[in-house]
Amino acid sequence: MTARTHVEFDDLDDLIHRLKLGTSASELHGSLCGYLAGGGRVGRQPLLSLLHLDGEAPAPAPADAALLERLSVQAGSQLADPDLGFEPMLPADDRPLAERAEATVEWCRGFLGGFGLAGTDAHANLSEEAREILRDLGTIAATSLDLGNEADDEDALIELHEFVRVGAMLLQTECAGDPAAGNDTVH
Repeated sequence: MTARTHVEFDDLDDLIHRLKLGTSASELHGSLCGYLAGGGRVGRQPLLSLLHLDGEAPAPAPADAALLERLSVQAGSQLADPDLGFEPMLPADDRPLAERAEATVEWCRGFLGGFGLAGTDAHANLSEEAREILRDLGTIAATSLDLGNEADDEDALIELHEFVRVGAMLLQTECAGDPAAGNDTVH
């Protein structure tokens, strides 16, 4: 994926403000990733409708719709990346710790909502490990993080980020399968 087509956190954050969506960039990305990881497909239906995200602004302009399409393709490709290149879309590491921690909570909240929206039969047959990951993501999503010692909190956030990253990929593998095997994640 070239830098020209790669959607960054700030691109998505700007789009959310333009469309006056009642969500954050991290939560929207989490919703999309949860939907895809849960076996959902992004086809011709507009992404925001698919994820039940309505804004106060009118329908996205063509450039905004194109950005959402690129985001869908990017998320699907990264989740299925055999080199484990997936990353939750969160604020940059130079942002304040509290902002990054809250964005991680929002991403998990969005992921769980999107995963539920996918509503596939695969959910009934999840492994115990996958069910445990979903429970843990639910715990994170319901958490109000208490920050105290910045060095310890930074280390804890790194560990939490890695758990979320790997957990999302495991759920995608279990529910959505291998796109190369004919189970296309994104059209």
